[in-house]
Amino acid sequence: MRPSILDPLFAPVTTLAGVGPKLGKVLDKFLGDETRPARVVDLLFQLPTGAVDRRPSPSIADTPVGDVATFTARVSEHRPAPAGKKAPYRIIVEDETGDVTLVFFHADSRHLAQTLPIGAYRLISGKLELWEGMRQMVHPERILDPKLAATLPAFEPVYPLTEGIGQRMMMRTVQAAAERCPEMPEWQDPAFLAKADFPSFHAAIEALHHPVDRKAAEGDTVARRRIGYDELLASQIALALVRRQQKKIAGRATTGDGGVRFRIQSALPFELTEGQRKAIADIHADMAKPEKMLRLLQGDVGSGKTVVALMAMAAAAEAGRQSVLMAPTEILARQHAERLAPLAEKAGLKLALLTGREKGAGRKQVLAGLADGSIDIAVGTHALFQEGVAFRDLALAVVDEQHRFGVHQRLLLGSKGEAVDVLVMTATPIPRTLSLTWFGDMDISILSEKPAGRKPIVTRAVSSERYDEVVGAIGRAIETGAQAYWVCPLVQESDTLDVAAAQERYEALRDIFGDKVGLLHGQMPGRDKDAAMAAFVAGETRILVSTTVIEVGVDVPNASVMVIEHAERFGLAQLHQLRGRIGRGSAASTCLLLYKGPLGPVAEARLTIMRETEDGFRIAEEDLRLRGEGEVLGTKQSGSPDWRIARPEIDGDLLAAARDDARLLIERDPHLETPRGQAIRVLLYLFERDVAIRLLRAG
Repeated sequence: MRPSILDPLFAPVTTLAGVGPKLGKVLDKFLGDETRPARVVDLLFQLPTGAVDRRPSPSIADTPVGDVATFTARVSEHRPAPAGKKAPYRIIVEDETGDVTLVFFHADSRHLAQTLPIGAYRLISGKLELWEGMRQMVHPERILDPKLAATLPAFEPVYPLTEGIGQRMMMRTVQAAAERCPEMPEWQDPAFLAKADFPSFHAAIEALHHPVDRKAAEGDTVARRRIGYDELLASQIALALVRRQQKKIAGRATTGDGGVRFRIQSALPFELTEGQRKAIADIHADMAKPEKMLRLLQGDVGSGKTVVALMAMAAAAEAGRQSVLMAPTEILARQHAERLAPLAEKAGLKLALLTGREKGAGRKQVLAGLADGSIDIAVGTHALFQEGVAFRDLALAVVDEQHRFGVHQRLLLGSKGEAVDVLVMTATPIPRTLSLTWFGDMDISILSEKPAGRKPIVTRAVSSERYDEVVGAIGRAIETGAQAYWVCPLVQESDTLDVAAAQERYEALRDIFGDKVGLLHGQMPGRDKDAAMAAFVAGETRILVSTTVIEVGVDVPNASVMVIEHAERFGLAQLHQLRGRIGRGSAASTCLLLYKGPLGPVAEARLTIMRETEDGFRIAEEDLRLRGEGEVLGTKQSGSPDWRIARPEIDGDLLAAARDDARLLIERDPHLETPRGQAIRVLLYLFERDVAIRLLRAG
């Protein structure tokens, strides 16, 4: 059903002139994936990262040494390598202002004689250097007859490369793809285009692949912003259609008398914050509507999201319906169950745990309770959504710490019941621009306060050369009754190497502190993980050496010291999440960022921000600025927007405009039937947001 105007762009790259099977395989590996080969559109959106200035100098004397130089000169002399010696072949070229030695290693003398005959004039371009005070150019990049000077672009785009393809071949291939780009119907609002001074799509593509200066290839140009806005608009229209479809699906009003919620609130050992009260009210209002709820509860580390979720699940129970709370890891699921069970019991609710580890009679008992409705709340991992798990009447699905879930995944969450409301929670503060791109189909509640009594965490950056001092400080802390986490470094995103690093640190600390040291990592069997965590919670071990498996959710109020080893290897959001594991009790807490110098500018900026603030929302904005959207949310995770052109970290103004435009468009033309709506269909297919078209058909 893809519009035929896009067929040339969605053809395999091997349909381009000069791209045979061998080069096609290289491009498939570089730009394709396991489900499809590389296509012309993949090359079209492969933007230059810079440009080489090949504007000719008026004479050899004026050519810049140490940079790419382009000049016209006469070939005056060939100096072949002496017989039997491994010397290079040299050719002297000159004009009235000076000369340059062209140097060729492993030269084909016959080819050089044909390309650079004595007495001929040639346009030569390449990096010019000084060797023993003389100008020389090793292997010139371009050698042309001056009559062909017009074929050499003044600014030659530079593209990302992969093994098996050189810069000239990539440039020719990408520009062949750009030539395939048809004139598209205009999907943008004419008034907006005029106000933003944006070119047409075709003109923007032409400008991006044929830069008129270096800034045009490296800078944030109107051409890049135009295509970026197209991509953002496609995404926002897809989200608007998803949202419209969700709203169309008949929901079920879930209301109760407030009795269970009153009992839970009375049993809490603290007062709810204003943010919690507002979030609870918004969620209950959503649940009471005859439409499906799709809400994001966004709160910093320790802001009290779990209590808000429990109050939502209590409302479902008052209506005689069930809820699930799904956590990303078994450790976190068990911790949620342990923390919520006493409150649920006081309120007269039955809560059960279901993970992949529950087997035999115990599992059968839980499944039976879910099926007959005797279990009000199920807490678990993704095992809750597997086949064979049936609910009598599921009202609410709460998904914790799944900020990497994309729109398509969220559509599947309510599949275990009729018109299931969905509440997604994240402790990763998400900048506004990313919340619009990732959660534009959702209503958002934000918890910005921390519960009363939380003390600030003192954060210090310490050089790894002071390792012995850090170990001594840990020893003094545990003698006073404190407990400490020691988080081991990320090693090239490798679980195996992470575990090796943790094992090594565990053994080193155990030599000093003996049985007071525990070990926790992701490759341990589940029961061993539980035992290691239980020993730390009980205070039997005072130091827990861990990989980042403790990043999310682990809660030990007595832990007041954290050492993050090789802190320079972690992103800001992850450092913030890790630090959030301490400062949960009454004792003053300290986080030591152990780094190995010298620090690069980005790593230094991260550690400075960590020392300056505990505000997760400021940290999230800084993380976005330092790393970009892809790394902040992980573009390799399922459901990621996977931006090709748009840069949410700098396109915030465009994103807000795209969201408003998309919502207005869908209100006026919900089936995309007007001329602009038909052009929007082309846009959705072009940027592969065509799931929205399927929703239109379904609706």
